[in-house]
Formats: sequence, structure tokens, C-alpha cells
Amino acid sequence: MLPIDTPTRAELLALAALRADACVSLYVETTPVSTEIGASRIAYANGVREAIAQLDAAGLDKRRRWPLEEQFDDLAEDDAFWERQARSLAVLATPDHVWTFRLANRVAPTVQVSDRFHLKPLLRAVTHAHAGFVLALAENSARLIEFFPDMAPVEIRVADMPKDAASAVGKASINDRSHSQRIVGSEGKKVRLRQYARAVDAALRAALPAAAGPMALASNPPLDEVFRSVASYPALLAEGIRGEIDRMTPLELAQAARPILDAAYAAEIAERRALLARRADQGRTSADVSTTARAAAQGAVEMLMVDMDRVLPGSVDDETGAVTFAEAEGPSSYGVLDRIAMMALATGADVLAVRAADLPDGAALAATFRYPL
Repeated sequence: MLPIDTPTRAELLALAALRADACVSLYVETTPVSTEIGASRIAYANGVREAIAQLDAAGLDKRRRWPLEEQFDDLAEDDAFWERQARSLAVLATPDHVWTFRLANRVAPTVQVSDRFHLKPLLRAVTHAHAGFVLALAENSARLIEFFPDMAPVEIRVADMPKDAASAVGKASINDRSHSQRIVGSEGKKVRLRQYARAVDAALRAALPAAAGPMALASNPPLDEVFRSVASYPALLAEGIRGEIDRMTPLELAQAARPILDAAYAAEIAERRALLARRADQGRTSADVSTTARAAAQGAVEMLMVDMDRVLPGSVDDETGAVTFAEAEGPSSYGVLDRIAMMALATGADVLAVRAADLPDGAALAATFRYPL
């Protein structure tokens, strides 16, 4: 599988709460093709030099800079680490600790230095997956395919995955109609299919973390309904793939899954925009940055959509939410949208980092509130 370290909500909140005299946020495009990783290592080294230059300009004590440089150097020289990468790499470092996250989606190369981390690109990784899985499930086969936005899909070997329905239930065939058996006929077959489905689900649960990515089910009746009735994977998509599942190649399965994944994301965005429209009629929405920041400080934000690429330098008062804009980012300022997003997330808001086209009227953000302000 693609090596991914998607942060959890708890990790994002812990990182958002951290303050230090030097917080470096470095985002680099990477590749899972180890023979082509050299360019990413060069980009990382360049980003480190830029970050150190910013810290020197800000007057960071050399005794604090040295341990930071040492951590960066150790990571730069770790060949095993660079050989297993995904689409993007996030490196978040203070003089005392370094965190790394390998991301399935591509994020814009970024170097940020402040007293806190720049986390909006990580929020995007949580918002929308650009890769995923297909479970191709038939009576005669069970395959797990991983697909990506810009490389060929691969079939993943899953430990304890049944090779077919019959072997899963210890039978030569699940179509046994002999009345010498306790389970017979169509009802008996459905019972055995459910046993098969549970065995497949158990194998997947052991192989995939809950946040591994969305999964499309490729299966036909009645097996597709049977599997959905026992499935525990939380990111199983509602729409599935049908056809000659046994004969479909990994590429064909991935091609069939891509529009399903895109449609699921589009439906999610449409649902949020519909909520914006409903709340507008109730006086419970805003696309103003300062208003939304104050609401986030009060814990009043219900849902927030924020432009993943827009940067508004400045600062936000943690107590009042008052925004002070700046001409440029630097050690004394940071991305205002990033901070508002983390404040809203910390109070239980539904927060999504989205493309500019997903926001109404070119706004930098759009929010709904739990009550009228």
C-alpha cells in the first residue's frame, strides 16, 4: 500500500495548540517511486535552508537553532525514510521535536516559520482523498485494489483474505442443495455468503487502518448487499461497481471507482453549500474573515469551509478572535485562515479545506453558526 500517515483529528488539535520559539512547517512534493525521489530530497534541503534563513533573520538563539538543524540533517540522511514516500511530505519541527506525515494528495510546496505550525495542508488531506481502494468481491474471488491519482493501481495481498466463498466456509461449493445438510437451498447459500463476507471484513479490518481511505465495493447481488450488511470499514462508499467482477483488471476497477469517489466528494460539498443556504435564511452564516474568527473564538462555528490555497497573513487573538492582518507572513505572523480553521476544529465544528471553486462568490471562507451572532 501507499505509505500514508494521515493525521487524526486529535493529532491536528494537539499540533494546533503547540507554541514554541521556532515552529517550522515544511511541505514538499514527493513520489512513491524510490528511484525518482532525488528531486524531493533536493526540494526538502532547499526548504530547510529557507527556514533557517528566516530564523536567523528573526534572531533565534543559536543554541535553539542547532538542535533544529540537527533534526533536519538526520531526516535528510535517512535513506530508508526517503525510499517509502507518498505524494507529499509534511515536516513539522521545533528545536525539541519533529513530526512527519506522508500524504496521499499533492499539496503546494510551502515553508512557514512562526510560533505555531501551518496546518491547512494537513486539513486538506483529511478533507478529501485522491486515492482509495476497490474491494472486488465475487463468489469465486476476493481482491483488494489500491488506486492513485497519477500511477497504475496495484493489487494488495491481504493476510487471511479468503480466496473464494467456498473455501471461506470450508465447502467444496456453496451451491449444495443436498437435504442431508443442515443448511440448504437459496437460504443456505445466503448464510454461507454472509460467513464469507464476515471473513473478508475481518481480513480487511486487520489490514487497513480506519483512516486508510475511501473504498468502493465491486460486487453483484446478492453478495454486495450481504457484504454491506456486515461491513465495518467506515469509509465504504455508498455507490458500488457491478459487472463481471472476476474478469475486471485492476485498471478497469480503478477507472470505475474514480467517478464514484468524485461523486461522493461532490455530494459532500453540495450538502455543505445547501447548509449554507439554509443558515443564511436564519441569519447564521458569514463569509467575512473577521466575523468568522470572532465566532470561532466563541465556539459558535457549526461548519467551516476554507480555501486550501489562499493565504492571508496576520494573527488572531485566541481569546476574542480579533484579526490583525499583515503585509507578509513571518515569524511574528501566520496564516489567518489556518488559525481560524484550527480554532473551529477545536470546538467541534465540521471543517473542510476546499478548492476556491467550492466556495461561494470567491470568498476565502464560508461558515455557518450554531446560533445567530
